[in-house]
Amino acid sequence: MSLSPDQWVETHLGPIAEWLSSVVFYAVPVAGTQVPLIVAWTAVAGLFFTIYLRFINFRALGLAIRHARGDFSDPNARGEISHFKAVATAISGTVGVGNIGGVAVAISLGGPGAAFWLFVAGLLSMATKLVECTLGVKYRRYNADGSVSGGPMFYMEMYFRERGWPLLGKGFGSLYALALVLGCLGIGNMFQSNQAFAQVLVITGGQDSFLADRGWMFGLALASVIAAVIIGGIRSIAQVAAILVPVMALLYFCSSLLVIGLSAEYLPAALGMVLSEAFTGQAASGGILGAMVIGFQRALFSNEAGIGSASIAHAAVKTEAPASEGITALLEPFIDTVVICSLSSLVILTTAIPQGLMGSGLAGIELTSAAFAWHFAWAPYVIALAAMLFAFSSALAWSYYGLKGWTYLVGEGRFRTFIFQTIFCVFIALGCMLELRAVLDFSDAMTFMIALPNILALYLFAPLVRREINQYLAAVEGR
Repeated sequence: MSLSPDQWVETHLGPIAEWLSSVVFYAVPVAGTQVPLIVAWTAVAGLFFTIYLRFINFRALGLAIRHARGDFSDPNARGEISHFKAVATAISGTVGVGNIGGVAVAISLGGPGAAFWLFVAGLLSMATKLVECTLGVKYRRYNADGSVSGGPMFYMEMYFRERGWPLLGKGFGSLYALALVLGCLGIGNMFQSNQAFAQVLVITGGQDSFLADRGWMFGLALASVIAAVIIGGIRSIAQVAAILVPVMALLYFCSSLLVIGLSAEYLPAALGMVLSEAFTGQAASGGILGAMVIGFQRALFSNEAGIGSASIAHAAVKTEAPASEGITALLEPFIDTVVICSLSSLVILTTAIPQGLMGSGLAGIELTSAAFAWHFAWAPYVIALAAMLFAFSSALAWSYYGLKGWTYLVGEGRFRTFIFQTIFCVFIALGCMLELRAVLDFSDAMTFMIALPNILALYLFAPLVRREINQYLAAVEGR
């Protein structure tokens, strides 16, 4: 019996993704729970920078909103895009279908307590995001064609170059760039298209749909639309993101509030269950520590704090003050994780669990969709639209991130750019042909692999970033 294209891809690539995940997420036993070292590495960084920068996540949130609004814009500053477009582009890369499907995965694996730790991780991640985006602007490079290149590979290289070790700096930069190129094919590519396709299957008949075992058809169509935008570079991507991000966020925000409101009778019990299982050790998969690990893992997968990707988009901003963009970047984890992921959690907790949908065989975005559909039969169509928008916007941003890693390795040039964009679009189609577990294994592994060298660089630059932030806050005080 011959395999369909989807089955062939799953058979051959699924085991590779599983092996890669086991390597990256090497875990050690702690109090009876397996704790992946790479998750602890990113979580500790968020806590460290929150304390080291004196809770800048909370102190400067209002200032971040003013920056995004354009209150401090300098039209004569170098760069390509405004503060708002920079943050919109970066948010488009973080607000993906992981906000819909990934939250359901976290609660399914870690119990309701995982929702609490996901929320906490979002707050701590804000400080990490500020540090990496400040550095992204400070050490960006200006290309001959007027474009800007920035990101961890550049500030890693510069740290060691300034200390007389240029080859070591180039090595660290190249290591990050290579991991970024591979990582963009997972978190911002295959996972997004996989979950968007899963929701389209739901509204077209499930396994009876004409698209069943034909994920490649949907993937090619999605890849074609994405290709039409990414050819225009960061300005084209930012222009689309500036329109798309507010629309998709508002659509999902209002829809979630409506569903939560219709299940308001279950809200007090849901919140009580979250707090109880977050602290009493009753959560699934290892009690309190298991819930914490899963919550942090899914939050960091969603908002990408610690992996440095967003600093690539922020590096293109029009500003001469690196700290101004670091402060603006506080909005990303706040919107992505603290707000949107929390809404997804409450949808699951107030509808999916009370109505017995959890554990019914549904996974990821299908579970969230079923919770919406409990109240509105037509809700899966809204989720499908949101998933399409989220997947589309995330792929746009990550195509740019991956491209910058690619050009760091092979150099600038139209033909070299075309090669990467072609590879990126091929993986969009592949994501629709793999099972969710394989895609999650590959996406998580690639995402957290990037965090290893990046967070090391953030620690090395910590004193410099604190000076930049303090000087900038003193300069804008009273404005």
